[in-house]
Amino acid sequence: MTGSTTIKTGADHLAALRDGRDVRIDGRRVADVTTDPAFRGAVASAAALYDAQAAPGAVERLTYELPGGQGRRVNRAWQAPRSYADLLARRQALEAWAEGHAGFIGRSPDHVASCLTGMEMGIEVFEGYDRRRAAALRDCVADARARDAYLTYVIINPQADRSKAAHAQANPGLVLAIVDEDAGGITVHGAKMLATASVMANDIFVSCIQPLAPGDEAHAVAFVIPIATPGLRLLSRRSYEAHGGAPFDAPLASRFDENDAVAYFDDVRVPWDRVFAARDLKIMQAMWHATPAHVLQNYQCQIRLLVKMRFLAAVGRRITEINGTSNMPQVREALGQLAAEVGMVEGLLCGMEAKGTQWGDYYVPDRAMLYSAQVLTQQLYPRFIDSLRELAGGGLIMLPSSEADLRDPAIAADIARTQSSPSAAPFERVQFFKLAWDAIGSEFASRHVQYEKFYAGAQFVTRGHALRTFDWDAGTRLMNALLPPIPGQTSAEAAD
Repeated sequence: MTGSTTIKTGADHLAALRDGRDVRIDGRRVADVTTDPAFRGAVASAAALYDAQAAPGAVERLTYELPGGQGRRVNRAWQAPRSYADLLARRQALEAWAEGHAGFIGRSPDHVASCLTGMEMGIEVFEGYDRRRAAALRDCVADARARDAYLTYVIINPQADRSKAAHAQANPGLVLAIVDEDAGGITVHGAKMLATASVMANDIFVSCIQPLAPGDEAHAVAFVIPIATPGLRLLSRRSYEAHGGAPFDAPLASRFDENDAVAYFDDVRVPWDRVFAARDLKIMQAMWHATPAHVLQNYQCQIRLLVKMRFLAAVGRRITEINGTSNMPQVREALGQLAAEVGMVEGLLCGMEAKGTQWGDYYVPDRAMLYSAQVLTQQLYPRFIDSLRELAGGGLIMLPSSEADLRDPAIAADIARTQSSPSAAPFERVQFFKLAWDAIGSEFASRHVQYEKFYAGAQFVTRGHALRTFDWDAGTRLMNALLPPIPGQTSAEAAD
């Protein structure tokens, strides 16, 4: 750590990632994720987040001093809010931090930090099941907070036969399970998904947010271990960063492809002091929904999404300026719709803060408004992207093949003749539409549509949360008050 306040920097994070972790991609094992062409841009962006919080003008706003930490400061994502003012300060910090990646790093360090902070805020839930496991949670969170660690998580079982419980799958080694245990800890074997951002994280939190059935006890396990733990392999998807081309051609994918991976645990040993739950079906659901964890982590997602929607709305307006359509009535109407939808996301975010409630010593965003926001934004994001594509038309694909075309004088001259705009020079037009394509049309952009639709679960899941937390009684009381009397029925009969 550097500086008088001992705050984590980008250099600290890069050094920590050179730990011998086992990452596989394109038939090979990656030697160093900080320099490998498949990951180096995203890893550098993650490191830049820590440099941003360590900047002298940002330290007070983006971090807080650990109590008893002797000047040690960490990101505000680790700070449990105790009041509305605390929550607001925390949101403003996470919003500013998300601007460092325009909301495109979905599992940025503040996401799982928010999750674990929420679990710690509800530590009494864990204590009600097993005080030893509660102590492990408390100690692991304290350790991660002190290190300002970047965590990812894997909390979904691999897709196989979704009609069957985890223990009933045809491949008995598919889903991660406890295969051995002794006085020192447990051994786990099997796969979990989806290890988004795992290549650039320090630790991985393993749990299961899906309902587990009787017989699934071996799969009911929660723990945190370093990414470099022996036996843990990360099986990466295709790297959009590696295949996107130079930063000019893929300005987003070259920097913010956080990557997704399957985490495979090949007889991984986990000591008891890092295990939060083992063979207990009830705590597996309670850790998410009987504590503030699920609310706090998804509240962070809405903060990040707001930043991303603002960016995309600006892309939409610039598209119309480049194309010379910004004063057309139908285009102004479309831009107004985009502006209103971004305003809706911000309004829901402010609403869940204002309607928040005390959870013991802590202040927690309103669950019902959060789940309303999740349902609506899952539907909104694909529609928003489609609106931008309609505004752009053929401009998104009427582009030079790569930056190399601009370096060739003859080709560059043709590009200058064929790329025309009333508000930008030819090469500036190409520069902008490369960015727009990467945001709304590329393989990287397509992955983001899928991510925003499903990071919180399938839509029936989020709608179920909205159904469960909505205040149905308020409307029912009003409805019943307005029911007219039934002819011939006495007031006593009506009361019955």
